Amino acid sequence: MLTDYSLKMPKNIRAGEHAIEQLEEIISSGVHKIVIFTDKGLLSLGLVDLPIQIIEKAGIEYTILSDIPAEPNYHEAQAVIDAFKQEAADLVIAVGGGSVMDVAKLASILATDDYTVKDLLDNPLLAKKQVPSLMIPSTAGTGAEATPNAIVGVPEKDLKIGIVNPEMIADFVLLDGRMIKNLPKPIAAATGVDALCHAIECFTSAKANPISDTFALEALDLIMNNIIEACTNPEALEAKRKMLLGSFYAGVAITASGTTAVHALSYPLGGKYHIAHGVSNAILLTPVMKFNEPAIKDLLAVAYDRVIKNGHQDWSVAEKSAYMISQLDEIVKVLEIPTSLKTFNVPEEDLDGLVAAGMEVTRLLVNNKREVTPEDARAIYLQIL
Repeated sequence: MLTDYSLKMPKNIRAGEHAIEQLEEIISSGVHKIVIFTDKGLLSLGLVDLPIQIIEKAGIEYTILSDIPAEPNYHEAQAVIDAFKQEAADLVIAVGGGSVMDVAKLASILATDDYTVKDLLDNPLLAKKQVPSLMIPSTAGTGAEATPNAIVGVPEKDLKIGIVNPEMIADFVLLDGRMIKNLPKPIAAATGVDALCHAIECFTSAKANPISDTFALEALDLIMNNIIEACTNPEALEAKRKMLLGSFYAGVAITASGTTAVHALSYPLGGKYHIAHGVSNAILLTPVMKFNEPAIKDLLAVAYDRVIKNGHQDWSVAEKSAYMISQLDEIVKVLEIPTSLKTFNVPEEDLDGLVAAGMEVTRLLVNNKREVTPEDARAIYLQIL
């Protein structure tokens, strides 16, 4: 565990039954032009209607940018940001999932022509906050509302890369369960397991510390005990609220610690095969946890004691650890998320490329408590091919 550690998180977080309505107070002083980042699906579902109504009631000019593809590459992100620059906005609002929030965060630091997204791939710390940002997540989820990260595809490398810059941390976050009430099960499940991975990876990270552990364990408790009900019962609003809070806490844990080999090895799956990020993580979750178990057994036992209600306190560390991994695996299966790359027609002859791309994600691999060699990565990928 680190002996020196710190935490950076959004300055102002509003959560609860009427969180969206608090937008009125936030925009009431000094805001003249807003750009809303979202996607066409959310617009068609009416999920952006309430924020728009509040903005219109306040008489503030706004523009909507909705041409944001799922998991954009850096060219696609730059195209949206170029459109944003023409608007001269003094507040960025993102209503959406991780891709929408990530592009909005990038826009908040790229409002001038000084740098591009491509420049930040080489030096993420170049840009500074230019426009305040407000995040309204529509999944529970990516945790992007809490992090200084933006993930973009790099087509020439068949890889997704994380741009990490503390200036991208949101100024405001609104967590409202109504935003995820009617989320389709496949999306709710994939994004929910993404948040689950954030929690367990941050808790078992080599960079874990007392601050990240506080958020990661609470996130793990909220997510593991609510994810199945939240994803399978449209009316389970309390479970959905707990998932939204758990997702946010897991995002805070990322900021204080960092994810590990699950995320590192999943990036090539999204970069080359365009497998949804949460699904990629779900496929790798059990294989990586089993690989890591010799190095994280004690931590998994601590997680068992916190998360498993009415558990067997007399069990050994090994028994508690094995049970935690089995429960992670069970969640993925119950939510009917694919557990094999066969579903996506990934051929075994691509194995060398997967290994090479996965080993490039050193930013996350260094967080893994058990060293991952190219041979280890090959063995893990073989399990899911």
